[in-house]
Amino acid sequence: FADLVLETWDLHCERNGREHRTADMGCRQLVVRRGQPFTLTLRFSGRSYDEGVDKLSFNVETGPCPSEASGTSSHFAMTDCPEESCWSAAIQQQDGESLAVSLCSPANARIGRYSITLETCTEYQGSSYRIGDFILLFNPWHPEDTVFMRDESERCEYVLAQDGLIYQGTCDYIFSIPWNFGQFEDEVLAICLDMLDINPKHLRDQDRDCSRRNDPVYIGRVVSAMVNCNDEDRGVLFGRWDNCYEDGMSPMAWIGSVDILKRWKNFGCQPVKYGQCWVFAAVACTVMRCLGIPSRVVTNYNSAHDTNANLTIDRYINEKGEQEKYSWDKIWNFHCWVESWMARPDLAAGYDGWQVLDPTPQEKSEGVYCCGPAPVKAIKEGDMLLKYDIPFIFAEVNADVVYWVVQGDGMQKQSIRSSDVGKNVSTKSIGRDSREDITHNYKYPEGSEEERAVFEKAEHQKKSVGEEDEGLHLRIKVSEGANKGSDFDVFAVVNNNTDEERVCRVTLCARATSHNGTLGPQCGLTDPADIDIEPRAEKRVPLRILYEEYRDKLTQDNLIKVVALLNDHQTGDIIIAVRDIYVENPQIKIRILGEPMQNRKLVAEISLVNPLAEPLNGCVFVVEGTGLTEGQLVKELEEPVEPQTEAKFRVDLLPRLSGLQKLMVDFESDQLTGVKGYRNVIIAPQPM
Repeated sequence: FADLVLETWDLHCERNGREHRTADMGCRQLVVRRGQPFTLTLRFSGRSYDEGVDKLSFNVETGPCPSEASGTSSHFAMTDCPEESCWSAAIQQQDGESLAVSLCSPANARIGRYSITLETCTEYQGSSYRIGDFILLFNPWHPEDTVFMRDESERCEYVLAQDGLIYQGTCDYIFSIPWNFGQFEDEVLAICLDMLDINPKHLRDQDRDCSRRNDPVYIGRVVSAMVNCNDEDRGVLFGRWDNCYEDGMSPMAWIGSVDILKRWKNFGCQPVKYGQCWVFAAVACTVMRCLGIPSRVVTNYNSAHDTNANLTIDRYINEKGEQEKYSWDKIWNFHCWVESWMARPDLAAGYDGWQVLDPTPQEKSEGVYCCGPAPVKAIKEGDMLLKYDIPFIFAEVNADVVYWVVQGDGMQKQSIRSSDVGKNVSTKSIGRDSREDITHNYKYPEGSEEERAVFEKAEHQKKSVGEEDEGLHLRIKVSEGANKGSDFDVFAVVNNNTDEERVCRVTLCARATSHNGTLGPQCGLTDPADIDIEPRAEKRVPLRILYEEYRDKLTQDNLIKVVALLNDHQTGDIIIAVRDIYVENPQIKIRILGEPMQNRKLVAEISLVNPLAEPLNGCVFVVEGTGLTEGQLVKELEEPVEPQTEAKFRVDLLPRLSGLQKLMVDFESDQLTGVKGYRNVIIAPQPM
């Protein structure tokens, strides 16, 4: 018999991509998911394959030092009955000199870049052909994969959706910003795989690192560390919170992950300036979705950063409501992390499902700035000893805040105020632009038996006192219209829940603050007011916050912290109320002109009114949307935007993808920063 000579082959990138739900990654390379068969066609010259005479086998390899022992190399012959537990190849059909072959990886294969070689053997002669490369990803559609997710609508949202919403603001004023995850955009997959290859664990021991890439727990931990650069590990983002962002991009200005990942790659894996929690979390979410691990960005309001791990955050203020001494422990008005969906075979049963990964650099874990994966179930149950980093995340949602008032004579007095850490844990709903509250996944209802049992297990005595129904009650209200450029009112509202008249003294203090809890300069203070309140009555003490007072003090976070202090003359108690107020940016309006259709020009009209009393200089709009724009469109306005006038421009789009897409806009200027808007656009498919 003559040698069997391979003439050409076809990896069917497009067809396999459609079947493996990777087609949006482009058709230039084969991208498949583990545990699921894919097809390639071999075409021989001179004669066709003869089963009785010819032996065909394949070799697949990943990583710099592939070996069977590490699971990074496999040699397998053509077989009639493929085994699910290892790599296999089976003939699909033979048509003259061409042979269609179905290859399949096991559902626990290592993910990453692979090469594939065909070996032919006829009697005593053999040949070897390198027939190309492919990329293998996790497979949430396969029941045997550790990232398997049962519900198709969940897989669509957490693996396939390339845009989403991230919740920000305060627990009293929750709003969302749009985000372009863009995990299937050009170059993103290559960048994510490069990230795995330059992580310190890989550089230390390439063989061991590649052999662990079958485990989403391991991958999640690596990604959590690589998205920040605090270990000088050539990580993606540089974190900064001090409102000085001139030598980079302000964290508020980003609108998607693709731009960040491309900058990182194009500048030789130098950290991109600058990120804060939602930017770290969104980039990590892009990387995890890209690799095939279902993921979502989650926001925790009033998130505690408990540095000494005693589950208590002490705050010291004077009788005017001003902070007395600096504390490393902070309350962030919100904090974002990622949840990724995976089994935890490394733990006892019951901890599969959502796991917290927090790439924002806060504390070291096993010597590295990373956090997680921590089973959400373990956080709820107070299982502090399980891997990884449960005590830190438990504190973020459960710590107590205790306020101490430092009196004129230096005496410290504990105030009465209930704890308000870990509120309104939020993520985008499946398939709609609304908020899903998932607080119940993290904690039992406050005051319940189960909560007490969890705190006992976590060795935590709740120090903060619940809201008293008897006595005096204090809260802070905000008038409508806390808009940037306007004055607005806040009120201390005092309720007397007793049957006798009470006399008390009330003070209000307002200060600019940052989203991580750092206090800035004062922008409003009342003189202490003595008030008497009838039985069962309510009284208000107002504080007017003036634009001219807060204008130059506000950081780009647009936050003002108001503290109200009440001295109850009858009991000597001090009651405190605290509220973060978000000063609203103006709205960006987006109009779509024409009928949106795939591969046909579409025009968007984008406008914004300057609400301030002074002109806006250096105005820039950035427009982005997967499937709608090629990368980012940047529009710099030549003229300043005068007070109360409208900035308006039009942009041409050429939609590549059909279906529901998001067009996102960010606006930057000297006085207004991080202004966001988006519009959903339904693109009709191109007529055949």
